[in-house]
Order: sequence, then structure tokens, then C-alpha cells
Amino acid sequence: MNTQIFVQTDKEAWLNVSQFPGTEILPLATPVTDGSIHRLRMQAGTEIPFHTHPCDEYVYVLSGEIETNGKTCIAGTFWITPANTRQGQHKAITDVELLTIRLGKMGEFEAK
Repeated sequence: MNTQIFVQTDKEAWLNVSQFPGTEILPLATPVTDGSIHRLRMQAGTEIPFHTHPCDEYVYVLSGEIETNGKTCIAGTFWITPANTRQGQHKAITDVELLTIRLGKMGEFEAK
């Protein structure tokens, strides 16, 4: 790719994540095969169960408050989860928006 790509996120459509009601995703880019850079919105009370990814994942809290792995994270918090590390449970304490970079395919989610 030899040209810059610009995404006007306020003009893009958010997609419902049917697997996790109360959750929406806004894809931004695919940095590597099966990878994803995206914004994720979760309504207060929404939970994403424990899971792993076969790749590293990076998360930045843009707004709101979320609990993950027993730690409360607020806007400005950044966390890194190495490949094959069990992570979660993610619980939105308030409405929350995250910026997530996943450097490979989606992983497996445990049953709630």
C-alpha cells in the first residue's frame, strides 16, 4: 500500500456483535491477516466472557469504565494481553468505548 487511507469514523456504521448483546464494533483496519484494529462500544452491564486469542492484543480505554481480570480500567488505561493468555471477563461498569488492536485471528470464548 503506497497511499494513506483515512477513515471518517463519525460517518461509518457501527456493527452489532450478536454474540454479545449490548456490544458494537467499528472496524478501522486489518493490520495483518485475520487481525483487526477497531473501536468497540459496550453498554453498561455488558459482559464478554473469559477467552484467549492466538495473538497479542492491545486495548486502550477511550471513555467509560470497564473491569477486566479483576482490575477496573478507566479512560486513558492501556493494557497488553500476550498471545494465548486467558483474559477477561470484561464487564462494562459504565458505557465504555475501547480501541483494540488484535494481531491475528479471533480466539475462543468460554461459555458464560
